[in-house]
Amino acid sequence: MLKNQVIMVKGNIVESVTPAASFKEQADTTIDLTNFTVLPGLIDAHTHVLLQQDITTKEYADQLLTESIPYRTLRAARSARISLQNGFTTIRDLETEGAMYADVDVKKAINNNIIPGPRMFVSTRAINTVGHYALSPEEFNWELDLPQGIQIVNGADEARRAVREQIAHGADWIKIYTDRGYYRAADGSYHGLKNFTKDELTAIGDETLGSRKKLVAHAVTHEGIQDAVYAGVTSIEHGFGMDDDCIKLLAEKHVYWCPTIYICDYMSEPRAKLGSIMDKYFMQTFGATFKKALDAGVKIVYGTDIGGYSWDEPQAKDFEYMVKWGMTTVQAIQSATITGAQLLDMEGKIGVIQPNAFADIIAVKGDPLQDIKLLQQVQWVMKNGVVY
Repeated sequence: MLKNQVIMVKGNIVESVTPAASFKEQADTTIDLTNFTVLPGLIDAHTHVLLQQDITTKEYADQLLTESIPYRTLRAARSARISLQNGFTTIRDLETEGAMYADVDVKKAINNNIIPGPRMFVSTRAINTVGHYALSPEEFNWELDLPQGIQIVNGADEARRAVREQIAHGADWIKIYTDRGYYRAADGSYHGLKNFTKDELTAIGDETLGSRKKLVAHAVTHEGIQDAVYAGVTSIEHGFGMDDDCIKLLAEKHVYWCPTIYICDYMSEPRAKLGSIMDKYFMQTFGATFKKALDAGVKIVYGTDIGGYSWDEPQAKDFEYMVKWGMTTVQAIQSATITGAQLLDMEGKIGVIQPNAFADIIAVKGDPLQDIKLLQQVQWVMKNGVVY
């Protein structure tokens, strides 16, 4: 942390950071943030701008069955604006949940200055296998051709084709779901069912990496995490039921972990009342798992899964858990700045305030190194040199 600095911005780039006492240049405009703490724009590595909370199956189904994709895209514009106002100037949006390639359109509208929003990295539809994702014909009229939350594949050829289609439509990342059906064994360990065959995973990984794209996996327990790492993922999402072997594997393979903590807590009580108790179980052990991963050197990146919970809830809530479970406030902030930039291959361009970085800058009242909750009260936002 440096005090009494002058940040010179030219266009959308930080030109210099200079102690105020030695700053001699002329500027067209001066913005006085003397009474604030200034930080790089934050990075949320797991969002869903096209989703508006899905605690229950009905909430999810209502969006896919009663809202058109254009309507959901209009709502996504609101979500993107909220994210920017929350101080998250970059997001990785991990699938549209049945809204096809609308995330590419939201990204395009932001880049063309049609709507305000963060810098976006998108994954379009995500991939899973037959019968392993909502909307399930078991729960609805099987005579109807229901929309699906993901792109369904069956076999290696279809898996490879799905990757090609999504990249052709503008996917920056390819997302897969490697496990489902979570349960807690008698010894307290967590497990799940596998979604893909090895041939399918090999095809997805080969096509993704061969196209110079990155692979990300929703993986919660041992089985899914092992399969995801085998496929060549760059990051594991959630990992609520991760065991010691997985922690060791992630550290050895330099795979990022995006734990999305608040949503697990947020969902646990409502879902328990509906008869699904796994989130409640996960929360009982999540803190210890997080501490083990931190101590083992796993690269932990900030991500929320917002959209899975309401966009009107805090987007910076996960910081509290991270600090409570062992991170310093500096480490927590770095998970949403420097580490997030590394994940996105944007090191030196975002997540920092230094020469040649994009001018993504936020400000809060008070010192977040003393109170991490202040990141829930961002007072000022500049993204790409524009004050929002």
